[in-house]
Amino acid sequence: MLKSQQQVIVDLQQKLAEQQHILVSQQREILEQQRKMYDQMDLIKVQYGMLFDAVKQMSFQSLQEDIQNYFESHLQGLQNQVRNHLQKSYSVHKVEVDAKVINVGESLLDCGLCESDEFCNFQKTPSQCEKCTLCPAGFFQMAECSANSDRICQDRDECTESPSICGERIKCLNTPGGFRCLGIAEKDVALGLCGEEYFFNKEMQECQACLKCEDGMVAVPCSTVSDTVCSAANGNKLSESWAANIILPSVKSGISQVYSGLNLKIKGKLPCEILSIEDNSLVFRQHGLLWTDLNFAVKHNCRNFLQLSLKLNSSEEGYELSGVRIEQPEGKYFQSTSLSSAAEVEPSQTLSVYLRSPNQFCNQSKDLNIYDLNTPLSLFWLSHDTGAVALSAQMSTAIHYQTNYRPTFKIISVSDPYMLSLSHDGRAIKFTETGVVKFVFHQALYSMGHTCVREGFSLISYINRNGTNRELMNVFKSGVNYRDTSISASGATKVGAGDLISFEILSPAQCNVRYFGDSSGISMFSLIWIPSAVSSAISATVSVTGLPTGAVRNKLLDFTQVSSNEKQIQLVSSGPLAQKYFMFTEKGVASLAFNLKLIHSCNVLKMTLNQLTMDHMQPTAIAQQIGGQMPEGSIWTSVSLRASFEVRNGTLISVSLDCVRGRINQITHEHGTSISILWISS
Repeated sequence: MLKSQQQVIVDLQQKLAEQQHILVSQQREILEQQRKMYDQMDLIKVQYGMLFDAVKQMSFQSLQEDIQNYFESHLQGLQNQVRNHLQKSYSVHKVEVDAKVINVGESLLDCGLCESDEFCNFQKTPSQCEKCTLCPAGFFQMAECSANSDRICQDRDECTESPSICGERIKCLNTPGGFRCLGIAEKDVALGLCGEEYFFNKEMQECQACLKCEDGMVAVPCSTVSDTVCSAANGNKLSESWAANIILPSVKSGISQVYSGLNLKIKGKLPCEILSIEDNSLVFRQHGLLWTDLNFAVKHNCRNFLQLSLKLNSSEEGYELSGVRIEQPEGKYFQSTSLSSAAEVEPSQTLSVYLRSPNQFCNQSKDLNIYDLNTPLSLFWLSHDTGAVALSAQMSTAIHYQTNYRPTFKIISVSDPYMLSLSHDGRAIKFTETGVVKFVFHQALYSMGHTCVREGFSLISYINRNGTNRELMNVFKSGVNYRDTSISASGATKVGAGDLISFEILSPAQCNVRYFGDSSGISMFSLIWIPSAVSSAISATVSVTGLPTGAVRNKLLDFTQVSSNEKQIQLVSSGPLAQKYFMFTEKGVASLAFNLKLIHSCNVLKMTLNQLTMDHMQPTAIAQQIGGQMPEGSIWTSVSLRASFEVRNGTLISVSLDCVRGRINQITHEHGTSISILWISS
């Protein structure tokens, strides 16, 4: 009996081996077909390139002359036809309106009393008042708006009005709201060839008339390469910032479990037009885009980990925008983390700071001690008038083990899918137009191995431009052994059309890591893209010379700028404040992200963001973060600080370090230390 069963098992194993062999053969065939497909794609690319080069070499001189001759010979006739058509349309429209009034037997006052900038539209049933059309930039008015007819606008023909607008030998082609100089290179046109009250539209590759702010004030004036940005005359802002303190709720019953989760109390310093505080949550009053930063430091003895989240509620349950896990420490010392998120918000939606434990072995009164930081919660809000776009994506990868890890994204929400999209492999976010982007990436993980603790993890963000990857930021995180934790990176940078942003996590050899990808917010990527016309960004690192070491007490850090200069943000280069302060030259909202990698023996390491203004010449602390003792067995550690705040012309900011009971041994000036600053017009 046993022999027969053994024989059956042997037969099954043989069949399984045969099936595996067949499967391997099929996989090889699939790989061969994929290789052939890729070869065909490469051939198509080469053929396309040859065709494109041939098209570029063709002469368009005859086509340009035909277009010019056509317009010159038919321009007058076309203009006469347009005028006749408009007059007939206007007369017919008026007759139909009068007929309608006569047939119904009602007067023109059926709409009621329309406002001075409205007209009564009788083509709708029932008749109703509508806003008079405003002639767009590059158009002129042919007929005024009246009580029973809308305004009539006509495109301005710049080529006819100014025959030499493109030069003597360059053909001019009129377009709606602008014109195009045929055969002129983009770099020449962008230098100012479009002339006054016009700008070069890179997307349309033509000169467009600058927007006129008739009903409001100019927020950002028109330049050679960007249109005017208007702000409403009623005082509505393009952007606004706000900050608050975070407090752990008092324990009323004497024992309070964190297992079920609790909302931390939010206490704002100043009133704000865009939000209010109700039941420990922020309630929004206006539509817009929101960026939130939270600096958090805690000493806890909770088993496994604590999870800190930003929760957006549009219903009773809501969902977590983003979250980080704070690992269970080997000893009792303060741990710090920074949490950020981006979202599109609507009136009546609420935002709360949520803290919970995965098990019942976490007592609020005995196991939790939150450090009292200076305004740990800050945010900035953007009006839709800025043209900004928000995106949120989660990691689509299932739980798995591996060392180096490149996350794959799945977009959850995006306010404008045309502007932001995924790359073909889902590992990067692609930008359609030039602008400035503020981003954050959170990844939850579980690691095993002593090398994880000793060497830690590095989170690298890349920007890909024209097929070439460039390291944008490198953030370090101390490792853990048989623990849950999170690694996070946030920053701001300028992007061009076609650029991609991607991420990679590097872990030591012999360190097994489990990366989480789910919808709970712990593995999330979010960003806000902002047009360059209303924003700018710079990046820097700590200066190699003058790095603070030893017993450091409230010492300002020196910085070296690594990005190009910007008009609105400058690193002071001379005088007693040189290399220590960043200066803003225009009013607006700023958002800072700072990461510091170091070795120290401090009991507590304090990092403070200071501000100097013309009203207060003494530095004022506007944000703070701390770092606790070095994790046992770790070579390096890191501290991050994030904050958003209002700035004016002449506002100065700096970052200082304070080592309490100990000394700073070493600070790295690259690969783990970086600062980025975003500015947005108000």
